[in-house]
Amino acid sequence: MNQKSTSLFQLAVIVSALGFFVDVYDLLLFSIIRIPSLTALGLSADEVSSKGELIISFQMTGLLIGGVVWGMLGDKKGRLKVLFASILMYSVANIFNGMITNVTQYIVLRFIAGIGLAGELGAGVTLVSEILPKEKRGIASTMIASFGILGAVTAFIFKQYFDWRLCYYIGGGLGLLLLALRVSVSESGMFQQVATTNIVRGDFRMFFNNRDRFLRFIKCLLIGIPAWYIIGVLVTFGNQFADQMGIPNIDPGQAIMFLYLAIAFGDLTVGLLSQYFKSRKKPLFIFYGISILFMILFFTQQGGSASTFYWICAGLGYGTGFTVVYITMSAEQFGTNLRASAAISIPNMVRGALPLIIVLFKFTRSYFDSYLVGGWITGAILFAIAIPAAIFTKETFGKDLNYVEK
Repeated sequence: MNQKSTSLFQLAVIVSALGFFVDVYDLLLFSIIRIPSLTALGLSADEVSSKGELIISFQMTGLLIGGVVWGMLGDKKGRLKVLFASILMYSVANIFNGMITNVTQYIVLRFIAGIGLAGELGAGVTLVSEILPKEKRGIASTMIASFGILGAVTAFIFKQYFDWRLCYYIGGGLGLLLLALRVSVSESGMFQQVATTNIVRGDFRMFFNNRDRFLRFIKCLLIGIPAWYIIGVLVTFGNQFADQMGIPNIDPGQAIMFLYLAIAFGDLTVGLLSQYFKSRKKPLFIFYGISILFMILFFTQQGGSASTFYWICAGLGYGTGFTVVYITMSAEQFGTNLRASAAISIPNMVRGALPLIIVLFKFTRSYFDSYLVGGWITGAILFAIAIPAAIFTKETFGKDLNYVEK
């Protein structure tokens, strides 16, 4: 049977929100404790920067690989099994991460954690989208994203009071507690219906053997990429941008905290606007505009103050609230037999694109011989790609999801 519950506060929504909370805590923890953890391993200031870029690139590559693997398994084996396995993987990796003694171990464990982290959000959004009526699934996704984003704020607060190793242990422990809570969640009825048929499920090649499906997939990817330029470049390396602009004593961990706290409010606003406009695309374009406005403010604050810098990071975060829209759209663009593959792989491919974004940033800053010029040109290129992709993406608000891809 495919009965839908009408309550936004049922266990699947609550547990998915808690799951994304832990996901964001663990995902952003390295960015927040990058400097103290690498310094404690004996790295110089230059090595903290270069090795930091390398480690976060491996973590995001893990997300890229994990997104494809967990996505296919989510359609083949079920949404819940992916949630269980992915939580176990990243929880154990984080616990071991607290025991590292060198950079090589750090790279390996962040890569494994990245693979594990890839399964959480997309599987949760897929599950909730399939068990709630179409009028409420956008709000449910917004609730999940808004609460989950607070995991980054929690990670920053813990960094102030606990040693970086203990922060990793806490992340692993939270994941294992969440795993115990997941046991009571029921599988999606839509998936159970499809699982009893001979319909092909979770075949990633299907995204490439049909022109319309391929274009839907690529457009969803391109729509989300500016988010990780803002998160993974502008704010993660905010202290280095600030140095170039003559703004001293910027803590990238605090910048990330301001960013993610504002993302939570941005997610909530986007969800409410989506319901108001009965559209996914209209709030997406509004928040693209907000992001671009604060990007301009970010690069024009020469000689400004630290407090202004942090508030601009918050503005960037509020604009980045468009992430909840593209993730929801990714789930709504595809049939039940490919929905988990899309909803899990697309946001993680967007995250996993960060190494390529960093390569683009390195090229532009080298070509123009300027850290700042390279930074804003990189952003301009990514938004110039994302906006047309969004324009040509079909509206999915209120779409019936009970169908399959053939």
